[in-house]
Amino acid sequence: MPPQPPFAKPRAVLRLWVLALALSMALAAAGQRWPQPLVPDPRWLVALVLGVPLLVGLALLGRWPLPAATGSPAVAGRRGESVD
Repeated sequence: MPPQPPFAKPRAVLRLWVLALALSMALAAAGQRWPQPLVPDPRWLVALVLGVPLLVGLALLGRWPLPAATGSPAVAGRRGESVD
């Protein structure tokens, strides 16, 4: 594996921070030009506040590897125990 340049990680963090700052500025500029204030819909708020973290949690659980059963030969062989 080739060695990484000494400033690779800070440069990546700085690039991401600049992107987030640019997006924030674009959203602020769009908010100033909006003709009327938005009325929050409780259904959308609940869906965004609770639904998005729930979907991320389900996605993580779906990718989480399950441990092998305790009596399986793979686990017993890994610890150096006999399978007999």
